[in-house]
Amino acid sequence: MAAADVFGHRFADPGLLRQALTHRSAGPQHNERLEFLGDSLVNLIVAEALYTRWTRADEGTLTRARAHLVCEASLADIARSLRIGERLHLGPGELKSGGHRRDSILADALEAVVGAIYLDAGFEACKAVVLPWFEPAIATLPVGKVGKDAKTRLQEWLQGRQYPLPVYTLIEAIGEDHDKLFRVRCELSRPECACEGEGSSRRAAEQAAAERVLALLEDS
Repeated sequence: MAAADVFGHRFADPGLLRQALTHRSAGPQHNERLEFLGDSLVNLIVAEALYTRWTRADEGTLTRARAHLVCEASLADIARSLRIGERLHLGPGELKSGGHRRDSILADALEAVVGAIYLDAGFEACKAVVLPWFEPAIATLPVGKVGKDAKTRLQEWLQGRQYPLPVYTLIEAIGEDHDKLFRVRCELSRPECACEGEGSSRRAAEQAAAERVLALLEDS
């Protein structure tokens, strides 16, 4: 089965698909411009689906739901389900370091594929292909009840008491590029406390640290 069939679209211009699956490490005709376009399209398609289905949800709830659905990890999971990783064109360095398994590269490639489909066939055809990729995740979200992340909850807790905002400091980043572990410290000046968190990205480590600070505040 051709790659175009796997993605649910047969390209009139196969060159667009080839470019969408080419990482910048593999040459000058890479997928970054398509990724830029695809990012906006994915956000629009998911936003429209949520707006249509969650008729009573406010802007904040819709925004959090969209962020949950189109975050790097979620996009990478969809890319894996489409087996995009094994079709990527990577340079020798990225091949050696396992770039075809890295969330950031997979998520970017998925967005590039979306951009390529749009250029090849237009918005309606693109939406018909892309929306089903997100349907299972949309269906399992509790309508209107997507929780705020730990950093947002901590910020709101502090602002509600007119306390200074937290300071996040990167303590260390260890390991190879494709398997890095980040450690971040979240520190409050009022009330005075600090916790560290770990994660596969700096953002994930910040969220883990904020979650631990919140646990301390709730227990105090």
